[in-house]
Amino acid sequence: MVKFKNNFKNEIIKKQLNPNLPSFKSGDEIEVSYKIVENKKFRIQKFKGTVLKVQNSNLAKRVTIRKIFNNIAVEKSFLINSPLITNIAVLTKGKVRRARLYYLRNLFGKNAKIKPLVKK
Repeated sequence: MVKFKNNFKNEIIKKQLNPNLPSFKSGDEIEVSYKIVENKKFRIQKFKGTVLKVQNSNLAKRVTIRKIFNNIAVEKSFLINSPLITNIAVLTKGKVRRARLYYLRNLFGKNAKIKPLVKK
């Protein structure tokens, strides 16, 4: 967490941070549940895919997730500390050596799969 000279800023940031976030990194397969507002109603939709990158820290933390649906790749970015995010679940941990997995954009099918991390 960034230390500010003013305690007032720290208090505001602590209130806006989402306290129940699991730890994940690029290569992991996660499922994000988020609210979609339509008129005055809202519904919860889930987006399940592979984490391509995690950006920033603290309040502006952003994650980009990629999934393939009907042979079409869909990428979506989420602000993790947004009040519209209801839940994040880590499904599998992936074994990767890079922080940004942009090379997955050129791969489809079995080639785009990431090996799961096996602990010994």
